[in-house]
Amino acid sequence: MKKIIVLLVILFVHFSCVKQEKADLIVINANIYTVNDNFAKADAFAVKNGKFIAVGTVDEIQKKYVAIETLNAKGKTIVPGLIDAHCHFYGLGLQQQRVDLTGTKSYDEVLERLVAFQKEKKVSYITGRGWDQNDWEIKEFPTKEKLDALFPDTPVAVSRIDGHALLVNQVAIDLAGITINTPFSGGDILKKDGKLTGVIIDSPMGLITSKIPEPTLKEAIQALKDAEEICFELGLTTVDDAGLDRKTIELIDSLQQAGELKMRVYAMISADERNLDYYLNKGISKTDRLNIRSFKFYGDGALGSRGAAMRKSYSDKPNHFGAMIFDIETIQNTAKRIANSEFQMNAHAIGDSANHTLLQTYKEVLKGKKDRRWRIEHAQIVSPKDFDAFKNIIPSIQPTHATSDMYWAEDRVGAERIKGGYAYKDLLNKYGKVALGTDFPVEKVSPMLTFYAAVARKDLNNYPEDGFQMNNALSREETLKGMTLWAAYSNFEENEKGSIEVGKFADFIILDQNIMKVEINEVPTIKVLQTFVNGEKVN
Repeated sequence: MKKIIVLLVILFVHFSCVKQEKADLIVINANIYTVNDNFAKADAFAVKNGKFIAVGTVDEIQKKYVAIETLNAKGKTIVPGLIDAHCHFYGLGLQQQRVDLTGTKSYDEVLERLVAFQKEKKVSYITGRGWDQNDWEIKEFPTKEKLDALFPDTPVAVSRIDGHALLVNQVAIDLAGITINTPFSGGDILKKDGKLTGVIIDSPMGLITSKIPEPTLKEAIQALKDAEEICFELGLTTVDDAGLDRKTIELIDSLQQAGELKMRVYAMISADERNLDYYLNKGISKTDRLNIRSFKFYGDGALGSRGAAMRKSYSDKPNHFGAMIFDIETIQNTAKRIANSEFQMNAHAIGDSANHTLLQTYKEVLKGKKDRRWRIEHAQIVSPKDFDAFKNIIPSIQPTHATSDMYWAEDRVGAERIKGGYAYKDLLNKYGKVALGTDFPVEKVSPMLTFYAAVARKDLNNYPEDGFQMNNALSREETLKGMTLWAAYSNFEENEKGSIEVGKFADFIILDQNIMKVEINEVPTIKVLQTFVNGEKVN
């Protein structure tokens, strides 16, 4: 009898094991926010061939699956891999090779950093990014005299934090062939007392940048790898790069195909004539890591440099309205070309005039077309009557812009117009979804700062104490969706990423604190312990 019992036990164990399916990875004992339609929670999942194959309880997963690797999360919080819906991934990488001027508190500090950089690097053309006159005691654009004295023979071109203004020296001006009489449109070449100041805004910047040496192939590859390392460390698994040319897109593709770049990239193609001609003829293309199906179009400039196109003049600069980058005919013709394809159009619009113009253009060219998911990038200052137009247009917004700009934004547009500024909840209520990003390197890369700014509407100094226009704060659930599932939707990728669900890519991150429960002021300090793409640990 004992032999029969032992045999039955052996047979039971044997058949129980046989029934178990093989997985590559099992994660157990986790606090998982799946971000599915019901925002359900789980405590375990299984991964095979880079995708989630089961999500549920520890008992359910362990009974059904046996894995090559089992990860005990020990109660840590897991959320889907984060998506930055508007950034400059390649630009972030290039910035690591250039002078960093972010956080400078005066023009003199800018000059000090330039001198130190050139002493170390000894480059033939000095470039960089990050100065912001709004952070200085004297909140005025600098002029180039000191720059000319320090660098009489080396061209210098360094951009403002938003990328919509350049500070250049005389050598760079001469190299570009700019004079006091150079014609321009869609921006400004600033002058004072009949002389060039060295500050150039928006479209005319192209005269300067066309003379800046392009990165070598080695530098471009290193830039992409540097950006990937930074982003993986901070929990980003997909980045929407807002404005890439064909050469860079093809480099990203080649590196991904060779397994040298693992970041998923949603590429917004710069909407110049050459790129439009090539990609509209080629059509959309997609791999598991690269999605090429959208064009990035610039409507206007930035608010900080007063380049954003406003319907009425700036409150702090009478008779100045900013400017559209292109004339209305070009805007409409470009939109029509894109509307007649399968591509998405993602237009940069900051000022209320730019938002109005782009929204009206979208409405006209999209008549009768379904599920196009066109986006307005930034949607920073919107007129009250234009909010309804967002019922059919995705707001792609960057919460940290509100907390960076709040010190001076009301001065720019006045107490009445600021009510339609950074109005994230109002925009969410119209469309039902928002796609959240950072615009890095304009802002810091960390998505924890995005989350904090969206919910608390404060900066890291806890200012303002009660939050900035809290009627437009997002809830934690809305914010996490905006950084995952809704961002994926804005990329036509909601069926493959953005939530921890069976059949989707196994992109997820493990956090050291519960982002949905911890005191909101602690969110900026949350660390990403591990980042996974396709079930593979990449950080």
